[in-house]
Amino acid sequence: MTTTRATPVRLTQFAHGGGCACKIPPGELEDVLTGLTATTSAVGAPLLVGLATGDDAAVVPLPAPAGGPARALVSTADFFTPVVDDPYDFGRIAAANALSDVYAMGGRPAVAVNLLAWPRDVLPFDLAREVLRGGLDIAAEAGCPVGGGHSVDDPEPKYGMAVTGLADPARLLRNDTGRPGTPLSLTKPLGIGVLNNRHKATGERFEQAVAAMTTLNREASEAALAAGVTCATDVTGFGLLGHLHKLARASGVTAVVDTAAVPYLDGAREAVRDGYVSGGTRRNLEWVAPHTDFGDTDPHTRLLLADAQTSGGLLVAGEIPGAPVIGELVPRGPHSIVLR
Repeated sequence: MTTTRATPVRLTQFAHGGGCACKIPPGELEDVLTGLTATTSAVGAPLLVGLATGDDAAVVPLPAPAGGPARALVSTADFFTPVVDDPYDFGRIAAANALSDVYAMGGRPAVAVNLLAWPRDVLPFDLAREVLRGGLDIAAEAGCPVGGGHSVDDPEPKYGMAVTGLADPARLLRNDTGRPGTPLSLTKPLGIGVLNNRHKATGERFEQAVAAMTTLNREASEAALAAGVTCATDVTGFGLLGHLHKLARASGVTAVVDTAAVPYLDGAREAVRDGYVSGGTRRNLEWVAPHTDFGDTDPHTRLLLADAQTSGGLLVAGEIPGAPVIGELVPRGPHSIVLR
């Protein structure tokens, strides 16, 4: 249920970008982070996962309770501008996206806090309430309590969460543990970005994209851990190629992608054909181009493989039920990615 108005408010028209496509470009972000290093934790131990490998969240060891199992704390934050016009769906999508970083590390969300920016003199607060309600509903689905948060007056609406999770430090999913000979699986189809961009431009609603973005990565994470997988990441604003490049680089391998095996949402190819490609997607493709052997892959497929996803699936170095195998990791060659 969403607020009914004589003239519905289109949230996407109040933001310069949408969802994870509004991220700072990966190349620029890496330049900013150069020279910044992690510190030791409050318990005196170094971070298990920090900035060095470009992973989805930070992980710090916790003191093990007497006679109990070892534990690690997973910490992340994610927020962005509206990716859809419906405020309730925007809240659900943003929350699922924030929770995904914990699942991508093999963790379980334990608690979250809201991050809300709102143009209070432009958009009514009943819309903000719907955004927050959507976030609460997805967090409840994840079994993750939401304990307040932080809000600011901002020219653009933005929403997300800071999420804290728990994980077994011996069973993390991370970027730097990929090994040659391992298959690559993808748990959600691509094309979210181009469909969202079409939605922003035309107002068309794509239920298949909303369904994908509001699906938690919990089951995929649990399946990966059950299969003994140690290497995974989620596919969000840097696109499949961007996140795959980071994984292959951190693991010292090359990723070979069977482009015919990659799944796409209905309507995604048509959206690319009709020009609904975000600037973020084009910047992703530009960033990975020097590290990619594109072979004879056509231009539209290249854009879809670099499409800036919001609340995308997990990219798993291993096989898990229900996820198509889209390629494999091989010994490091001249490129970090090869398309076939």
